[in-house]
Amino acid sequence: MFDSTVKGSSTMASLLLLFGLLMATIHLTGAQTGVCYGMQGDNLPSAGEVVALYNQYNIRRMRLYDPNQAALQALRGSNIELMVGVPNDALQNIASSQANANTWVQNNIRNYGNVRFRYVAVGNEVNPTGSTAQFVLPAMRNIFNAISAAGLGNQIKVSTAIDTGVLGTSYPPSQGAFRSDVTSFLNPIISFLVNNRAPLLVNLYPYFSYISNTRDIRLDYALFTAQGTVVQDGQRSYSNLFDAILDAVYSALERAGGGSLQIVISESGWPSAGGTATTVDNARIYNTNLIQHVKGGTPKKPGGPIETYLFAMFDENRKSPEYEKHFGLFSPNKQPKYSLNFN
Repeated sequence: MFDSTVKGSSTMASLLLLFGLLMATIHLTGAQTGVCYGMQGDNLPSAGEVVALYNQYNIRRMRLYDPNQAALQALRGSNIELMVGVPNDALQNIASSQANANTWVQNNIRNYGNVRFRYVAVGNEVNPTGSTAQFVLPAMRNIFNAISAAGLGNQIKVSTAIDTGVLGTSYPPSQGAFRSDVTSFLNPIISFLVNNRAPLLVNLYPYFSYISNTRDIRLDYALFTAQGTVVQDGQRSYSNLFDAILDAVYSALERAGGGSLQIVISESGWPSAGGTATTVDNARIYNTNLIQHVKGGTPKKPGGPIETYLFAMFDENRKSPEYEKHFGLFSPNKQPKYSLNFN
């Protein structure tokens, strides 16, 4: 009886130690992947419930598209690292005066001292040739100045989120280059990021590349399930489209004087319904493989890991076209659509 009790206690202690080590490992390895918290849906849970859901599933990073006050309140003391957005419709106001930027930073960052801000994304997928483009860099500068004045410059990096439509050449990846009509918009932003050692935020979707060219792009190449090399680019071998697109952006940055920049994947995902190749299974396969894949690097940048934010936490029924409604990892009732391990 005594022996078995001691043995049982010893086994239990070993198991608890192992569990503790496992949890430590989970926290470290799981930390690379965040999730975007979009709010363009009806019947979404309260912000408090959403933060609890992040904690329940060990999601340690969040992207917010605007400084939603209920979400910021719910994040207080949560230790979740946050990328917060300056929405596109606020760019002109913030670009127009330093005082406006100071007020924005005071109201949405300094007032939340116990929220772990990581990035401010000044604009999201602003059209480089549209009327709002002129405000992006001035707004970035003003937000940067306000954050620096608050003594938070080392903690919070200021950037903007672009989509991969700015690429003029993406194949092969080593020949990646930006479109000639966007360089006047992008090059000064790249210089700003280089000077301030901030990453470029890129919304990167193999799904969109695949559905725009199903004839030439294989589904397994887009889903990370291809066996072996699909694209050979000189000495580099590509078995998935994610790496190929990301390395094309890195090549384009080099050509634009941004070779030192890191890229943060500020959105990536796969819809579960509403369009070509949109199944729950494909969404599960893509997101599961993405979480594992970004623990390492790409053929061009093998160092890794790649900081990545999955899109999105919930289905958002106010979006269009139809497939845009179905990117959620969770339904609005907080039920996961499929099993996903953030570890």
